[in-house]
Amino acid sequence: MSPYSLSIPGGVQGQVLGLARSLRSHGHLVRVLGPCDGPPPDAGVMPLGNSIPFATNGSVAPIAPDIACALRTMRAIRDEDFDVVHLHEPLVPGPCMTTAVVANAPLVGTFHATGQSTPYWVSRRPLRWLADHLDRRVAVSDDARSYAEAHVGGDYEVIPNGVELDRFAKASPEPTEHPTIFFVGRHEPRKGLEPLLRAFGRLPADTRLWVAGTGPDTDRLRAEHGADPRISWLGRIDDADKAARMKGADVVCAPSLGGESFGVVLLEAMAAGTPVVASDLPGYRKVARDRIEAILVPPGDVVGLAEALARILTDGSLAEELRIGGQLRADEHSMDRVAQRYLDCYASLR
Repeated sequence: MSPYSLSIPGGVQGQVLGLARSLRSHGHLVRVLGPCDGPPPDAGVMPLGNSIPFATNGSVAPIAPDIACALRTMRAIRDEDFDVVHLHEPLVPGPCMTTAVVANAPLVGTFHATGQSTPYWVSRRPLRWLADHLDRRVAVSDDARSYAEAHVGGDYEVIPNGVELDRFAKASPEPTEHPTIFFVGRHEPRKGLEPLLRAFGRLPADTRLWVAGTGPDTDRLRAEHGADPRISWLGRIDDADKAARMKGADVVCAPSLGGESFGVVLLEAMAAGTPVVASDLPGYRKVARDRIEAILVPPGDVVGLAEALARILTDGSLAEELRIGGQLRADEHSMDRVAQRYLDCYASLR
């Protein structure tokens, strides 16, 4: 169960769909339920209605807290007779909250978030009551566990997010004629696109930048940097195009300024065999060690970011070391390994 629209790219949605694909590949019957603002993005997805944008943690979450979605959720829970229900972000308003109240099946809740959440603090008493409906609690990182413990208490097992290795390792690379940097993410202050664009302005004239995604800052950033012909503004791209560009780029940059509980985008780049430059954030340090799997730069450090990108683009030995280290790290976080840990979790509830 996803609280966020499955037809809109996002970290939680990607984990929900990827985990479902891995579980199916091992012979399990899996339904994915959640809001959808368009055709279902994958097999086995049961749409629960459209979403509305909700501002939280410096971003915008596409959630569905309406009565119509609640009724569809209750009908699905009643009709499907699930053996186990797995709620991602179980305390986000919408279908996960509804399911936590009405489901008779054992409930597993995975907590992804970190950062700041005023609604969590204001509503922590009723949320503690709701969290008590969960039979098992999981957090994707130590930071996510601490965040959940502070708001609703309880005991949590840490199961890190995973990456579908073959989707990136076997992707056909997008062709390039110049040294190319790839950014994918929502265009908002938290994701750090603006510092990256400023850093890119310091790089040699033959460097190229692919910018994927959209957001509230898109128009402003394009107005400020759109005259640079070296930048390709790709808009929203699908998973296949993302994998192809990660595979084809010379470096993937994740310049986030904060609020990241886990670096899935880093793992995706590593699985594609592409070196990574990322901000030195606690969530990213859970995935990458500086100069072993990635180069880590203080958040918002424009000069440091430009120097790190330039070094990877010009130092072939360093790029190869990061490529090898990253692929080993990605393998440790394969979605199949994550799926097996969840299967053990589900089995404990039967």
